[in-house]
Amino acid sequence: MYKEVKKYIREQVILDIDMTRECPDEMLMKCINEKLLEYPEYISFKDKVRLQREIYNSLRRFDILSELLEDESITDIMVNGPENIFIDKSGKMVKTDYSFESAEKLDNVIQHIVASHNRIVNESNPIVDARMPDGSRVNIVLPPIAINGPVITIRKFPKMDFTMDKFIEMGTITGEAAHFLQILVEAKYNVFISGGTGSGKTTFLNVLSGFIPSGERIITIEDSAELRIQGIDNIVRLETRNANLEGDGEITMSDLIKSSLRMIPSRIIIGEIRGGEALDMIQAMNTGHDGSLSTGHANSAMDMINRLETLILTARDFPMEAVKRQVGSAIDIMIHLGRLKDRTRRVMEISEVCFEKDEIVLNKLYEFDEEVRNDGCVYEGRLVRTKNQMRYIDKLKRAGFSYEKI
Repeated sequence: MYKEVKKYIREQVILDIDMTRECPDEMLMKCINEKLLEYPEYISFKDKVRLQREIYNSLRRFDILSELLEDESITDIMVNGPENIFIDKSGKMVKTDYSFESAEKLDNVIQHIVASHNRIVNESNPIVDARMPDGSRVNIVLPPIAINGPVITIRKFPKMDFTMDKFIEMGTITGEAAHFLQILVEAKYNVFISGGTGSGKTTFLNVLSGFIPSGERIITIEDSAELRIQGIDNIVRLETRNANLEGDGEITMSDLIKSSLRMIPSRIIIGEIRGGEALDMIQAMNTGHDGSLSTGHANSAMDMINRLETLILTARDFPMEAVKRQVGSAIDIMIHLGRLKDRTRRVMEISEVCFEKDEIVLNKLYEFDEEVRNDGCVYEGRLVRTKNQMRYIDKLKRAGFSYEKI
């Protein structure tokens, strides 16, 4: 009955207001309230408030997604067709009682999302990445690729700006390790952050970027602009572009990395490495652009090294020894993030990347010491300093730091 009332009032509002013309929010809300008052049957105050919000969102915003986006306790939204909508809330994945009134309405919302981001998604181009106005990351897959109907996956970002102090308070990293990373960033070590899906790579990259001295010139390169770097005035933000309907006009990550080298950057920050742009990133790091930062998906720090090698080999036919040497000389520090069984995010490893006897080896400087209950659930753990000493300290010396004092 609630859905019938909502559908009826929405139709009445559309009849009264020409939605093809610009309609002020106040006028739209006034019309919705009038139609609610005119409805012949009793509607509780609670339902009126809910109907007002939902009808407004369906006509002006992203329909039922708007309310889910506003809930700060929700970290992920998963739409599997018009009627199956799941959320990740407080570390638990649950199915909601929300649904789109029709497949057509869901398609309208999808087109609204991509249009606001200058992207195109249709049967001939059924997969697209975009972002919401609040910066949330969006992936959309349409039929016939998605068999059960259109799929929208939204990774929300916290409205509050995380700081390293907040991470220390949450137990994500220790104060000692955070201070160590701050010095490495200031000394312009090339740092790569790896981790699985939802481990917090982009958020950690944002926080780590906060250690960059304010007087430097930063170029950020992303598929969909998500980074929110604070405290840097001289910053250039670049974003890739998909090809148009004719297949022209595509701007790739590789194109942007090559272009950024001509922009006199102090540092280059690449949101996420997924393909052949790995080669361009490694070459940039090896041509005097120290202090670069990037992220990538992997199950461990060494898996990320192996994946970078594979991505480079896919992009260009190089001898394996040359690839290993390039990666080993480009990346100085690997930081691996993970999620424990209780869904908390932790820095699992901080390692120095070394090249020895034609092989890349990781010199672990910090590692997560995990204690486990009898039932197999992690209940305590801490990032601890290993006995290994850092081997390459030239950048520290040039920046005026003493390794013995950090």
